[in-house]
Amino acid sequence: MTDHHHDHDHSELSETELRVRALESILTEKGYIDPAALDVLIETYETKVGPRNGARVVARAWTDPAFRARLLADATPAIGELGYAGRQGEHIVAVENTPELQNMVVCTLCSCYPWPVLGLPPVWYKSAPYRAKAVKDPRGVLQDFGFELPPTTKIRVWDSTAEIRYFVLPMRPEGTEGWSEEKLSELVTRDSMIGTGLPKQPGEVA
Repeated sequence: MTDHHHDHDHSELSETELRVRALESILTEKGYIDPAALDVLIETYETKVGPRNGARVVARAWTDPAFRARLLADATPAIGELGYAGRQGEHIVAVENTPELQNMVVCTLCSCYPWPVLGLPPVWYKSAPYRAKAVKDPRGVLQDFGFELPPTTKIRVWDSTAEIRYFVLPMRPEGTEGWSEEKLSELVTRDSMIGTGLPKQPGEVA
């Protein structure tokens, strides 16, 4: 882990959070921001805007074998083909789930995350319990998220860094033959692209 470099100082994380909260309080008192509106904005980027980008990448990979090959060979330029690039997305590696292998992503020292395709990292991704348990007991983490893999399915945990961020290509659900890329993207969840969840099943979308 000695070569696990990040672009921020972990020892300052708590202090930074306190400073952000203090700044938010001051701006709120002066009437510059509305905390409720700020919460909605953060939630939008965390759960809707960013993950929707990733869902489009996954759906394209499910329907276009040539794109899937490019994504798995060199994810950053492949993702860039769809217009998703920028800070926190300079070096993305895509890893593919199969019936034999489930990939899971963690950042053991903080919260490195592929923002262009997943948006803002969820609170649990940044938490110490998840970072620790994902490495020690990944199967237990998946159970915490509500699903259990067959004993024969191996779990590989990838540790994101400032240099490399990982993106999981989940398995395409059965019963979706002939579906459009747009409809398939509705099945893709944020957690399925982190490896802590599965895509929705066909019956779960309209």
